[in-house]
Amino acid sequence: MASNKENKDSSGKRERIVLAYSGGLDTSVAIRWLGEKHGLDVIAVAVDVGQPPSSDDIIARALRNGAAEAELVDAKREFAEEYIWPALKANAVYQGVYPLSTSVARPLIAKKLVDAAHRHGAKYIAHGCTAKGNDQVRFDVGIVSMDPDLKIIAPMREWVMTREDEIEYARKNGVEIIVKKESPYSRDENLWGASCECGIIEDAWREPPADAWVHTADPRDAPDEPEYMEIGFEKGIPVSIDGKRMGAVELIREAHARAGRNGVGRIDHVEDRLVGIKSRETYECPAAAVLIEAHRALEGMTLTKDVIEYKRGVEQKFAQLIYDGLWFGGLKEPICAFVDATQEYVSGTVRVKMFKGRCSVVGRKSPYSLYDTGLSTYAEGDSFDHASATGFIYCWGLPDRTAARAHKK
Repeated sequence: MASNKENKDSSGKRERIVLAYSGGLDTSVAIRWLGEKHGLDVIAVAVDVGQPPSSDDIIARALRNGAAEAELVDAKREFAEEYIWPALKANAVYQGVYPLSTSVARPLIAKKLVDAAHRHGAKYIAHGCTAKGNDQVRFDVGIVSMDPDLKIIAPMREWVMTREDEIEYARKNGVEIIVKKESPYSRDENLWGASCECGIIEDAWREPPADAWVHTADPRDAPDEPEYMEIGFEKGIPVSIDGKRMGAVELIREAHARAGRNGVGRIDHVEDRLVGIKSRETYECPAAAVLIEAHRALEGMTLTKDVIEYKRGVEQKFAQLIYDGLWFGGLKEPICAFVDATQEYVSGTVRVKMFKGRCSVVGRKSPYSLYDTGLSTYAEGDSFDHASATGFIYCWGLPDRTAARAHKK
């Protein structure tokens, strides 16, 4: 850990620290604080994973606030293709509810911070996570998994200040900040969804108020006619909407907008945090809700029963791995290899119906469909060998028949 004195390298220059920078109050004052408290030159790195843009040029503001250097890394496409799509192919949903929108972005941000540290010759990385959250674990573990020699400083863990204290610190030290209207909530947003906590949401008995939702329409106010959407998949990856091929980022945004206006993707969940705390949070994941539902339906048509059943356990493990910040651990690659093998024939089109907050799969087709109408129909064209049923049932029930006779004795 750096000391209160200036940290200098062998050439006499101040050592550098890469700061995970958002342009918000915490990371803006952290630029000045890291320089004063730890004697380090700050490299402010903002990673764009699809969050709403700032009202100003945050990179220019970081430099005005004393950062030695500042940069914006556009990682949206990488986030979609290398992080969201693997999670989608695994139908990764934490505790059966949360599509891991915040969690799955953290390893990518950690990777970009480590890359920046290497490029700038920095020995330290700083982030704005608190001591009670999951993200501190995801960042810290992710960083040391890629480079165990990097040292981590978390100002919010050692610098206990209220919002008012931070604003006063900024005023006294000439730190330029944009003080927005104070919100009772803490939000995190990216391409795959948004999380919201704090304020009245901490009362698990109270219904989340209307202002807790910003990406989805109130289902009561959603259109009075259902909206249909056809999603095309190739090897488990969405590639088109209503027949129009799209890149990953464009497709996710299209699904987000259309599902959101129909009130789809609202989640109210009391989850188990990694640090042992139960936390009530709301999530808005319209694109994730629709795409995961469609993907599962296509798997139901193209995968055999034993693969589907075995894969469900793997999916739960992968979701836990992402949530627990172990993306760069030894289990992730073997899991992804298995999941990718299951997706070889998960290609086709799924039609979903979105209406008043609900998303239902109403149609699916695939060139690799295992659904055989001739086998399943009770009408003309039935090709099933009915005579085989008696023998099958005899063999299937033989163990229980044998056990019943033995126990009767």
